[in-house]
Formats: sequence, structure tokens, C-alpha cells
Amino acid sequence: MDWGVPVKKIVLVYSGGLDTSVCIPMVREDYGYDHVITVTVDVGQPAEDIRQAEAKARALGTEHYTVDAKDEFVRDYIFPSIRANGDYMGYPISTSIARPLIGLKAVEIAKRLKADAFCHGCTGKGNDQFRIEFPMRAFCPEMPIIAPMREKNLTRSEEIEYAKQKGVPISQSVEKIWSIDENIWGRSIEGGRLEEPDFAPPEEIFQWTKGHDASPNTPRRISITFEDGVPVALDDERMGGLALVQRVNAIAGEYGVGRIDIMEDRMLGLKVRENYECPAAVTLLTAHRALEALVLTRPELDMKAIVDRKWSELAYQGLWFDPLKEDLDAFIAATQRRVTGTVFLELFKGHAKVIGRRSPWALYSEDLASFDSKSFDQREAVGMVKNHGMQSRMYLQLKSKLA
Repeated sequence: MDWGVPVKKIVLVYSGGLDTSVCIPMVREDYGYDHVITVTVDVGQPAEDIRQAEAKARALGTEHYTVDAKDEFVRDYIFPSIRANGDYMGYPISTSIARPLIGLKAVEIAKRLKADAFCHGCTGKGNDQFRIEFPMRAFCPEMPIIAPMREKNLTRSEEIEYAKQKGVPISQSVEKIWSIDENIWGRSIEGGRLEEPDFAPPEEIFQWTKGHDASPNTPRRISITFEDGVPVALDDERMGGLALVQRVNAIAGEYGVGRIDIMEDRMLGLKVRENYECPAAVTLLTAHRALEALVLTRPELDMKAIVDRKWSELAYQGLWFDPLKEDLDAFIAATQRRVTGTVFLELFKGHAKVIGRRSPWALYSEDLASFDSKSFDQREAVGMVKNHGMQSRMYLQLKSKLA
């Protein structure tokens, strides 16, 4: 070793999967980084996956760090997403909201260890390259970012072949090529024949949810209690955010809730077929929307739908620290002060159905709404009805005369 040449350190965001594992020999041999520091951020993936990532990283000769960020992820990312009804094209955003946190933890370790560069395993076709690089460029702009999959324009099959040549242990094969990303809020499965829009997903890809035939034949009823737009209790039992999400995942998944198969428009404009499992997310978001419908005014609900959609777009793009998102967070926080109460749901054969809701802030009067009550004097509605659609009626009269 030439002791006069400084060692080049690189921080690799490491999942233990195919893409990030082949990055280890690549950054050494092709990019000249002697010291590879792998960082695995635990946002709720299986404990066995974490252990395997640690073992694989050390077997490949890296300096490895595992960061337990599960509670932080629930508190600072999942709960804000619930309050914003975080949804993109019909599925609860999950992978996207974990990426800024993962990028932040990589930045913290890179600064502490005085690294020279970042590395990630994202391809040039996906969304994660945007989401992971944004916090790196925002909080550590002086450090270069190496993305071997993107820079070498590699296919998944080429990566598998490279891994075999370099003795990198991987679980994928050309025949079984699923790419899986998992955190406590959702599980995404893609790749292989799943890329074909007309290919029926095999049951083997699912781990969190039971299929129609395997799920129970009798429904289960649960209740979710919210305070300020955040779930705090399941079936009247108060528990921390992490425990609550984990418990709802297990219960709703048993009943097949949360399987989603969609065509998704990625940020680059590519249409891709995605499969998701998100039982807790579907259940809690369904309950949250039902409670908002009970306590917020119609103009608030109209405006919040617009805000929620824009918030979700920014979150999907990984722009977690964008000033507009902070502005939207302020509006959402103001609405959530009244989103307190309990929602009752029935879980059965893939569905989470709201069957009741209550709140001290309910904008509902049974006395006024009931057909058997005279508290609302129906005669007073005549003036409103007469003026309803006035301009539309004027237009139709003019149209009949002038057309």
C-alpha cells in the first residue's frame, strides 16, 4: 500500500439486494474507491432482511452501519402522509416517502465519517434516483454521487451475470427476478413477467396479504381512533404509532386487504406495471377519509382534496423538503385539529369497509337531518330552490331564442 495516497471513502445506500450488492465490487474496481461504507436504514423491512444485508456487506468487505429509523419513519413520514391522505394514482405512497429519510441517514453518516462520495443502486429508469439524490444534493452538495446501474446502462440480467462473475451472493435468478422493496407502510413487487400488463401475478409474490380463497370466510370488525388526524388506538387499545401500524398490517393482511395492481406513470413518463401490498395503509387511510368527511366543512374538503393531491405529488417525487410542501403541511395541520374520533370498519375478502364513525367535532345533527324532525323548516328552502341554477336557466332560454 502507498501510504502517501489518501484512501477514498464512499457511502453506499445498501439494501442487500441485487443492485446495491453489485455496486460494491464496481465502485472499487471501476471507480477507485478503496473504502466502501454501506448504510442500511431500517424502515420496517423484515428483520431477516436486515441481518442478511449486514452479513452480506461484511462478507463483501465493507464497513457497515444499520440505522434503526422505524419510529422516526412512522412519526415524521407515515403520520404526515395519513393526514394528507397520501395517494398516487390509486395506491398509498410508501416507497417514495421512505427514500428522503434513507437519504438523510446516509448524509449524516457521510458527514460523520468524512466520506468523499455517495453511491446508490438506482437505475436510470426509475423514480428512486430522484428521491435518494435530492437530500444528498440538498444537504451535502459538494459530494459527487455515483450510480453504477445508471451510468453503465445495465439490465437486470447483466447484473445477475456480473454478480456470478464476482462471487456476489444474490437471491435473484433470470427465472425468478422479482424486485421487492419493503417498509412498514407498503411492499412493492415488480420485475420479470410482472412487467407484462396482462400477466396475472402468481400467489408466491405476496407475503403480507392472503388471497380470496385463503382469507377468513367471516368478516372482522375493528375500530380506529384518531387524535388530530393521527391514529392512536386500535379497538380502544392505545398504542404507539409503530405498534399500531404493525398490528393493523397483520390484521388487515389476514383478510386480504391492501393488494393493488396498477399501471403507474413514473416521473420520467414511463408507464410501468406495479404490484403493491399495503394492508395497514389502505385501512387507516380509508378510516381517516371517513372521519374527515364527518368533521370538515364542504369547502374545507374541496380545498383539502386539491392540497392532498399536490402534497402527494411532491412526496411521490421525493421533494420532502420543498417549501411548497411545507406550506401545504401548514394548511393540512390546521384542518387536522378537528380530525379526532373513532371509525368502525369491517374487513372481509380484500375490502376495508367503513360501517360507522363518531367524533365530538361531527358536523352532523340527527335532529336537523332526520325526515321525522321539524327542527329544519322545509318551507324555508323554497327561496333557495327557486334561485337554484338561475344562470343556467337564463342560458337555456337565450339558447332557445338565438340558436
